[in-house]
Amino acid sequence: MIWERGEENFLDNRYSRGHRWEFDGGLSIPASSSPHVVPVPLSVEANVDPEEAFIASLSSCHMLFFLSLAAQYGFLVDSYDDEAVGVMGKDAAGRSAMLRVVLRPAIVFGGARKPTASQLEALHHQAHECCFIANSVKTDVVVEPT
Repeated sequence: MIWERGEENFLDNRYSRGHRWEFDGGLSIPASSSPHVVPVPLSVEANVDPEEAFIASLSSCHMLFFLSLAAQYGFLVDSYDDEAVGVMGKDAAGRSAMLRVVLRPAIVFGGARKPTASQLEALHHQAHECCFIANSVKTDVVVEPT
């Protein structure tokens, strides 16, 4: 992660929260605090904020395990589209926290063999149990397939 002050004062606490996430493969992602936490122009609305990234990490981890499990069970997945949402609030200690993340995957299966509703539920349950991101957080992670 890289942040630079530039010409801003900083000590008045009116500096840009814009920064970059740098990854091993060379990818650079523009990031910032959420405009819901730090108002624009001190945050950069177009950039990814940590809360969005947290939700995306949970969604991505669940999806990757789901796809692997579906393949193992012989279910052909044509597409997987998750419109995950997170709910911020105060935890039991009164601290701001991501209290709940709801994954809402819409999955299209191809081929002749399709999972039943109970098989689909079991796949999601198993993917959730395997997801090391979900296993690492206190946030309540719920899967509501659409």
